[in-house]
Amino acid sequence: MDTARPHNPHTPTHATHATRETALPTPTPRRPRTRRHRSARLAATGAALAVALPLLHAGPPAAADADTGTLQAAFTEAAERHQVPEEVLLGVAYLQSRWDGHRGAASVAGGYGPMHLTDAHTALTAEADAGNHHLHGEEDPRGDTGRPLDHAHAPTDAVPERAALPERLQTLDRAADLTGLDPDDLRSSNAANVQGGAALLAAAQHDLGLETSEDPADWYGAVAAYASSDSREAAESFADEVFTVIAEGAHRTTGEGQAVELAPTPVRPRTEQTERLGLPERQRDERVECPRSVSCEWIDAAYEEYERADGSLTYGNHDKHDRPAGQGVEYIVVHDMEGYFRPSIGLVQNPEWASWQYSLQASDGHIAQHIPAKDVGWHAGNWYVNATSIGLEHEGFLRSPDAWYTEAMYRSSARLVRHLAREHDIPLDRHHIIGHYNVPGVGPANIPGMHTDPGPYWDWAHYFKLMGAPVTPSAGPRSPLVTIRTDYDNHRPVFTGCDPENAATTCEPHGSSAVRLHTEPSHDAGLVPDIGTHPTTGGTSGISIYDIGARASTGQQFAVADRDGEWTAIWFNGEKAWFHNPREQRTAVPSKGWTATPKKGVERAQVYGVAYPEPEDYPEGVPVRAFEPLPYEFLAGQSYAVGRGGEAFDGEFYSATTFDPADHQVVRGQSYYQIQLGHRHAYVKASDVDVRRVR
Repeated sequence: MDTARPHNPHTPTHATHATRETALPTPTPRRPRTRRHRSARLAATGAALAVALPLLHAGPPAAADADTGTLQAAFTEAAERHQVPEEVLLGVAYLQSRWDGHRGAASVAGGYGPMHLTDAHTALTAEADAGNHHLHGEEDPRGDTGRPLDHAHAPTDAVPERAALPERLQTLDRAADLTGLDPDDLRSSNAANVQGGAALLAAAQHDLGLETSEDPADWYGAVAAYASSDSREAAESFADEVFTVIAEGAHRTTGEGQAVELAPTPVRPRTEQTERLGLPERQRDERVECPRSVSCEWIDAAYEEYERADGSLTYGNHDKHDRPAGQGVEYIVVHDMEGYFRPSIGLVQNPEWASWQYSLQASDGHIAQHIPAKDVGWHAGNWYVNATSIGLEHEGFLRSPDAWYTEAMYRSSARLVRHLAREHDIPLDRHHIIGHYNVPGVGPANIPGMHTDPGPYWDWAHYFKLMGAPVTPSAGPRSPLVTIRTDYDNHRPVFTGCDPENAATTCEPHGSSAVRLHTEPSHDAGLVPDIGTHPTTGGTSGISIYDIGARASTGQQFAVADRDGEWTAIWFNGEKAWFHNPREQRTAVPSKGWTATPKKGVERAQVYGVAYPEPEDYPEGVPVRAFEPLPYEFLAGQSYAVGRGGEAFDGEFYSATTFDPADHQVVRGQSYYQIQLGHRHAYVKASDVDVRRVR
């Protein structure tokens, strides 16, 4: 790892109509814990609200007709009806949904509406045919052609009976009992949903033996109870984030066009109230590598030898290493699970399957770590990237624009990434904080099967804003480099593939980080081809959410190829690719950085999916790992944005083929540059290109 490299100052941004937010601060330290005093009744019921309680001060049942007023008015009315401070109600809803009703669709955690009332049985039943899609595509998560991973696909989980679901996944039923509202209305009507959430908060306050109060500081315990977390640490982390939002304030226009505002309200919450919750205090495992501001536990990934069907021995599901001493960590890879938190953790505990460092839960942002950052997970589908990365799996489905990634999970993930970036000297930009869909195939044959998560609905602008690394223009308007930056909420390209029963059905309109790329400066022009993704036809990419061949996403940096009015062309997979970039709603900003062009006399610079040494670089006894160029053309006259601070770096291969890590070693050789070739990045030999700085 080149510890002297400069940090690239350009990083992703926040949409123009999104929340008034800054980098996540460290939450106000909680007051020292005192000896617990809780009754048996509170211990039995606790934060999970295991029993539906009678609603106090609620008045008659709230009307459940269509949302006739504004969403802001719905929060005001519900706060008054249930005597919950409006700031508390708005803060909880923001952390659950960013105030978006998602048109009645369920989140990945089975939550509905702005208040994320959970009805997991209904949500899971609707999802039953989809199963756990962690293996979407044919990608080998280990990504080493010399030692492919032989495993079966993950089983499809049966829908559990409603009675078998934990209480945290059935809060909608309790809200219906408390308010008298119909469950269907609580799922589909934002106004009814807000009433249900306010009722749950009021019931939690009563259950904890606390008085109704107009002071938000008096509601810390009820807020901690709302997420129905299974540990005190997780409940407190959720409440801390809610009160951070309350202190900072926020405003946003939702995907449904509702403008909502929470005025900044500095408050010092009464954090000692969580002693009343009756939740277990999980001692943080000393192996955990998480910031103190998040809830984090250790759940081991399996590292075992096992016998294949033919009787031979192999091992899984990760490799031991000594990073960063033996090899630098260059990337953090953002995945979505294409499934649910607990089943996915079950997979990482299987030695015959795959592994990653961290799993993140949607409902409250809780994190589980599985392997140390120093070791190598099998998650990215590319052995070079695996050996130099840390993998984060987020509960969610890329094909479901309204099975949303919760704000609680975004904020917890942003805190974790910022912590890991500091620990490993990783710049906070899209050359280094990458999606699984940015990882290249090891070779031409691997490209079609590579995964495409976290999909076009992951909000990169918001994510990087939370990290304190927003994309802003960093160069003049005619800069030869641009960074994609969509107005997420208002930028809604058409996609197909969200309906598992009919792949051609158009997805519901939804905000997106992705821009569509055309062969000419016109919406009527065809989309740019991708001969790697479509090797048999070289055909034009489609508009499926699973097809990344003709799209770029927020934070990615590209070299400008041409301009024509409201259109900008970039070099993309060897093609000139056009995207709409109108003055009134820019989809890219000018930026500084570095560009690579073929050296004089080099007509075509070969591009690769790995940065491996040449055969002569391998010492005796270490098998050479062969690699071949990708099919894309990097021709004279073309330019591509360069990552890693514009610096060349040594090619590396981590030779790890035995259960005993004493036999492992890093082979180093020729120099490379990393370039943004298409939606996926790639590597080019330093001997083939010239790199210059663009200011």
